[in-house]
Amino acid sequence: MIRKLRLKFVAVCMAMVTAVLAVVLVSLYAALQQNVEDLSRQVLRRVMQEDTGFRGGGPEIGVEIGGNRLLLPYFTASVWPDGKGNFSAFVTGGTYADLEDTEALKTILQDCLNQNRPEGIVASYRLRFALQNNGIYWKVAFVDMSMEEAMLQKMMKAYLKIAAAAFTLLLGVSVLLAWWTTRPVERAWRQQRQFLSDASHELKTPLTVILSNAELLEAASLDARPARWADNIVSEAKQMKSLVEEMLTLARADNMTQNLQLSEVSLSDVVADCALAFEPVAYEAGKPLSYTIAENIAVQGDQDRLRRLTAILLDNAVKYGAPGGEITVRLQKTDRQARLTVSNPGPPIPLEQLRRLFERFYRADASRGEQSGFGLGLPIAAAIASEHKGSLRAESDAVSTRFMVQIPLRNH
Repeated sequence: MIRKLRLKFVAVCMAMVTAVLAVVLVSLYAALQQNVEDLSRQVLRRVMQEDTGFRGGGPEIGVEIGGNRLLLPYFTASVWPDGKGNFSAFVTGGTYADLEDTEALKTILQDCLNQNRPEGIVASYRLRFALQNNGIYWKVAFVDMSMEEAMLQKMMKAYLKIAAAAFTLLLGVSVLLAWWTTRPVERAWRQQRQFLSDASHELKTPLTVILSNAELLEAASLDARPARWADNIVSEAKQMKSLVEEMLTLARADNMTQNLQLSEVSLSDVVADCALAFEPVAYEAGKPLSYTIAENIAVQGDQDRLRRLTAILLDNAVKYGAPGGEITVRLQKTDRQARLTVSNPGPPIPLEQLRRLFERFYRADASRGEQSGFGLGLPIAAAIASEHKGSLRAESDAVSTRFMVQIPLRNH
């Protein structure tokens, strides 16, 4: 339980950290992208201002970034439309060579003019452009985006490395905090489990003595009243002993000190034996028992504990099943697990009660036809399933109430 609490604490902390880091990274990327785009637009504006509009190599045009002058490849062109959808163009300046009268230039300019806006991007050539209408001709400036994209990638790689380092550091801090904050809870939980285990051990011996003496008293008594009193003592002492044994079972499960004799177990045989043993019990209660058990289903576990798990579910079905209703047991094999389902007809269990069925000492109200018991059977069954790396869950509807156990198959 404490381990799960710590894992949950770490998971919640890291989920929050991940969300914060994601927001920060997205914000940084958006801000960086905007800044780089602004720098490209600055270059475009300077190109428009400083380019003469006549053929020539053009000046070196750049921007200042962090005290360093960044030179971006660019070129300008003049475009003369003929009024029929065609145009003639020539390069007027820039750092690109061998663009004049090429198909690439015509494709770039056609894409630019088709967008019909003063600024945009020619994605296929990774160029950012600015268009200026000078009446009888258009002046177009282009700036290469490769350096812009490379800068974005380089900066984001650096940010991601920083984020990964921060995530790792905060993960370590979260683990330490989880350990530190749960220490008092762990200590209290350990003391509680130790008390339960010790109290159960201490109570077993006097209860055994009481039972032995009460049985001797009952056998030796000739008077009806002392015999009845002795019978009451035996009955109540047996009930207390049963409660103590169940509490001890749960205490050992909590402390993980239960000695499981793990071996290959034929779950098919275990379930079949339990079903046969409960068949007369169910028949006497007026609740016929039917079962479908797949053969050769083997698991790694403790045979006695698995037998007790099955017996608890069958006993629960006999106690709480509707009078005359058929109890069904089904054992089947899935790809990786053995699945045992025990169902009995009866009134549906409300959801708020269904969620509490595996709580210790909890017993549903009279709507289920409450029978004698301590409310520890199902928690013990759930603990046994957990010890075998499986699970136990309950479902209930207007048709039946079903308890389903899933245990990994052997070698899975």
